[in-house]
Amino acid sequence: MSIAKIRSLLGNQADYLLNHTCQTINKDSLHLPSADFVDHSFGPSNRNNQVLRSLQILYGTGRLAHTGYMSILPVDQGIEHSAGASFAPNPLFFDPENIVKLAIEGGCNAVASTFGVLASVSRKYAHKIPFVVKINHNETLSYPNMYDQTMYGSVEDAWNMGAVAVGATVYFGSQDSRRQLLEVAEAFERARELGMATILWCYTRNNGFKVDGVDYHASADLSSQANHLGVTIQSDIIKQKLPTNNGGYLATKHGKTHPHVYSQLSTDHPIDLTRYQVANCYMGRQGLINSGGESTGANDLSEALATAVINKRAGGQGLILGRKAFQRPFSEGVALLHAIKDVYLEKEITIA
Repeated sequence: MSIAKIRSLLGNQADYLLNHTCQTINKDSLHLPSADFVDHSFGPSNRNNQVLRSLQILYGTGRLAHTGYMSILPVDQGIEHSAGASFAPNPLFFDPENIVKLAIEGGCNAVASTFGVLASVSRKYAHKIPFVVKINHNETLSYPNMYDQTMYGSVEDAWNMGAVAVGATVYFGSQDSRRQLLEVAEAFERARELGMATILWCYTRNNGFKVDGVDYHASADLSSQANHLGVTIQSDIIKQKLPTNNGGYLATKHGKTHPHVYSQLSTDHPIDLTRYQVANCYMGRQGLINSGGESTGANDLSEALATAVINKRAGGQGLILGRKAFQRPFSEGVALLHAIKDVYLEKEITIA
């Protein structure tokens, strides 16, 4: 997809997103994606040789191989949202093999899914595309719903099926977040011992994060602190929602912040808000990948491109996008995944 086509699909957002210059945290302060990112960022760290190899496999697969960017297809929504809510729009994806095929044909760096999905096809595909096994989940069949994560299997099981990495979620801010944090930290330590990379879904969850009708779960300040906690337990890659606003700390009046977060380190521009998320990933030493969000139908492609532009220009490392791809006809999902990669391969789309 050409830059002209990307501009056309961005519509009236094109100049706003493509011509913005960040005046908050300078791009020269960041550890930016590059062909040698694994050597640059993880080489000096405590990661063992096997973890370094796993990270290189992740960064070296698919259309974005050896660029420092990545695109991962995540399909764990059958648990997180229910199989019906996730796959009824396209029943093809009740079959795990089609999930893996979509990731391969979409040129992705990896496919991230559940123990059951990946185990069912592991001998056929584990050597063809990197597997990221999601080891914990929240499920919404329990009533009433609660903000919690449950381990669904062992790190050893993920290793045995040939996974390159494991992924997990912590609901930061929830009642049980400290238990989740400990469980995931211990699981990630075991994963590193076995030579696997780690990806943390750093989501915030607490009804108190909604104040006066405004939802601050994806505010830049709260989500960035979740990122900072994620890299503290040595997660190699951080998954986070694109920030939708700022001032969560100010609204909830809990925790601690600083006026400079709002006056000097961020503005209301989405690229600046996302750069603050990157900064909290040790200035980009650990990559920030933003989620693609729910499928809204006809606008999915333009929304996905906008998210990719924001993430790239902020200094992030890519997208982990699922529903916008698998809740549509297979060929359209493949095309959408490749369009995202066109953003990261387009040299005219630079770091802001």
